Amino acid sequence: MKNLKLKAARAGLDLSQEQLAKAVGVSRQTINSIEKGDYNPTIKLCISICKVLGKTLDELFWDEADA
Repeated sequence: MKNLKLKAARAGLDLSQEQLAKAVGVSRQTINSIEKGDYNPTIKLCISICKVLGKTLDELFWDEADA
C-alpha cells in the first residue's frame, strides 16, 4: 500500500527523496520503495524519518484500514 502520508509530509517540507534519504542514512531508492509501498521499513528507520519530518509514527505510518 502506497504511503501517501510520507510523500506529502516530505513534499510539504520541500525535501526531495534524496535529501530525506541522506538525512536518515539510507538510499533514495529506499525512500522511493517506502513511498510506493514496496518496502516496510524497520521501526528504527520509521522513527528517524518521523524526527526529520517532524511527525509522529501514527501520522506517517498508521493506516486506519489496518486497525
